[in-house]
Amino acid sequence: MERLTNKVCDILAEKESEGMFQGELWKKLKLTNQIGSRLALKLERIGFITREKILEKNRWTYKLILKKTPISTQSIENSPCLVCPVEQKCSLEGEISPRNCQFIEDWVIAEMKKPAKAK
Repeated sequence: MERLTNKVCDILAEKESEGMFQGELWKKLKLTNQIGSRLALKLERIGFITREKILEKNRWTYKLILKKTPISTQSIENSPCLVCPVEQKCSLEGEISPRNCQFIEDWVIAEMKKPAKAK
């Protein structure tokens, strides 16, 4: 059941705040409506998702939305802080600080020059 819960969360995380109709999710995971509905109720009860009742094609259904999107490390990939040679001396009030770090400045400028990735 834990693997199935992780799969549901992974799929819903891709949809971010848009969510996904439960029927689409059950088809993707090859689940019956009965098993899928029980899973959705369980995930809602433990606070992983919200279920939003929606009229779709003249039928009532639920849109499942992940409450908390998993944290991505993508924003700090290639950060100079991860391999900084003077990290032990770095502090907000110190001579070496993130506020005046040339490594961070160079990294931010390089990241800004990269083309945006398509989703």
